[in-house]
Amino acid sequence: MKKIGSIMMVLAAMILILSACGGGGKKNIAIGPAASETNNVSKIILEAYGLDDGDYKAYQEGFGDAADGVQDGNIDISIGILGLPAASIESLQASTGDVKMLGLSDEAIAHIEENSEYKRLTIPKGTYDFQTEDIETVTAYAILMGNVDTIDEELGYELAKSMVENASENTHAQAVQMTLENALRGAEGLPIHPGAKRYYEEQGLTVDNEVATLTADASNRKSEFILGTGSQGGTYYPLGGEMANLWNKYIDGVNVTNTETGASVENLVTIRDGKMDLGMTVHVPALQALRGEGDFKDSKVENAAFIGHIYPEVVQIVTREKTKIKSLDSLK
Repeated sequence: MKKIGSIMMVLAAMILILSACGGGGKKNIAIGPAASETNNVSKIILEAYGLDDGDYKAYQEGFGDAADGVQDGNIDISIGILGLPAASIESLQASTGDVKMLGLSDEAIAHIEENSEYKRLTIPKGTYDFQTEDIETVTAYAILMGNVDTIDEELGYELAKSMVENASENTHAQAVQMTLENALRGAEGLPIHPGAKRYYEEQGLTVDNEVATLTADASNRKSEFILGTGSQGGTYYPLGGEMANLWNKYIDGVNVTNTETGASVENLVTIRDGKMDLGMTVHVPALQALRGEGDFKDSKVENAAFIGHIYPEVVQIVTREKTKIKSLDSLK
């Protein structure tokens, strides 16, 4: 009996050691809401490390709820597509004091680039107070897409113009990215709204995109419009709210209401279904939507057009030092 008791004590000690080293079974990973681009790219990232659905417990949370889970210790790793730096990550660090950002390996980045439109990006050390080294990750672009059945040419022109010319009044940190120089980032391969094209060409930009065909007519334009954003804990919702306020201020007879959604994929689907006028999205699912690929293979989106670039979307993967997780490789 003493021998058995000694063995049990040794086993208990081993379990405690493994737990302290980040072991102890499947990790809880926040991969973004269902029908979001975060969810899609999270799965590609985890696939790049040979991780299948059964190798971790997935939490389909918006980034705000995911950050709360990381803070509380209920979520081990959170994957988000966010502006740089992200206020929600800064807030998490302020609350916990031990945030750790995980980078991607060269092999993982190669897999992601091969299987998506995302490209390598280095987050320079010091971007966050807690960040002591460069972090290798991938990025895409946040863009604005408009419904060609409700956004007429003149309105498309005014929306694009306001995004650029009134960006200085937008107090969100990512608004500094809405410049004429950046205006066509993420537009490659997408049809452009003719109103936006006219504005950009008036400003001296060369626009080679296919021009979308509109059914919207200014003569019977409605006054109330809906802008799809994302979860309240992310970047889209607060930034989109300020964009809507500026449109309402500078475009006569128009009232744009921003609404919380599951972000990119949901916004594109809702535009397709005629229930949304404007949607913020990563350019990657926008390309898939118009090609009828990925989430849209059964019903592509044919009534959406590019209006403008918003900001670079950077994949940011965070955990806490107390989890002892040093890389996604350690989850295999």
